[in-house]
Amino acid sequence: MKYSKSSLYLLLFLFSISFFTSCRSDSNKNEKQVYYHDQGEIFTTGYSIKYQHTKSLKNEIEAELDKFDHSLNPFKENSIITKVNNNELVELDSFFMNVFKKSMEISAKTGGYFDITTSPLINAWGFGFQNMDNVTPEIIDSLHEFVGYEKITIDNGEIVKTDPRVQINTSAIAKGYSCDVIADLLEQHEIENYMIEIGGEITARGVNEKGVCWIIGVDKPNEDMLIVQHDLQTVLSLCNKSLATSGNYRNFYVKDGKKYAHTIDPHTGYPSNTDILSATVVADDCMTADAYATAFVSMGMEKSIEIAKEIPGLHYYFIYENESDSSFAVKYSEGFEQFMAEKAK
Repeated sequence: MKYSKSSLYLLLFLFSISFFTSCRSDSNKNEKQVYYHDQGEIFTTGYSIKYQHTKSLKNEIEAELDKFDHSLNPFKENSIITKVNNNELVELDSFFMNVFKKSMEISAKTGGYFDITTSPLINAWGFGFQNMDNVTPEIIDSLHEFVGYEKITIDNGEIVKTDPRVQINTSAIAKGYSCDVIADLLEQHEIENYMIEIGGEITARGVNEKGVCWIIGVDKPNEDMLIVQHDLQTVLSLCNKSLATSGNYRNFYVKDGKKYAHTIDPHTGYPSNTDILSATVVADDCMTADAYATAFVSMGMEKSIEIAKEIPGLHYYFIYENESDSSFAVKYSEGFEQFMAEKAK
């Protein structure tokens, strides 16, 4: 077979490109991978991300978090969620669409115990229920007119409200989803070993620097808010799972001698009187874990256990008050033992 001179030049050129690309690919594979630890602040909370790679990706991580913040931060003047709340025309991005659809899904599955429209009720009671003496049945009734997840939908990519006063706040699910978003970014770089923690919500894949699953501590309850050094209730070992915790057993209120978490029941508009002080949920993705942890604190143990049975791959760890002696006790799902690295001493 004969080749023209131009054909030979072309073949040689293509071979050189192929050879160069192959060498560069092999070179990348041979580059030393180390564990990086990037930290910072986003959504008025901190983040801590550890991952094994050939270089730091902090700039890319923060750029992605900034885009996420522009979409779902209700306190940001020009964010997408703010424009939705202000009834302005706005193009919904994938961040907003994904978290909204998941929120509606979980609201339906929990019978409305998870509801991203409850902010007006939460604001009425104030942080830590500091406005408790000023809240009246009339106020709750008036707010309930435009609270309820069924009052807002997406139709053909646009928000539709039954009442223009409907407001949404995705803080009970967005931090978990942000962990998933950064996980997607890391996996685009073919990173297999990483742990992402944003505001206490965690996504873990692969192994840590020691070659074992990522070790996560669950705090032991302590009524002294001034204690800085926290004891551990248990230590968890996470490989290829996500974890979220809702409720705060260090910040409860007491009614008729019994402790309750600072959580609003979306159905009644009043503080929840349930037996769960803290719910830790393990799931395949952090958005799911975050939302169900929030719902479970509002639902109470009996309803939560029934719902959890219907969700594949979901596990729970509840901290509640033992009525016999007011001590703290725990209850966890069957199979949760697989995540327990050791019992805290």
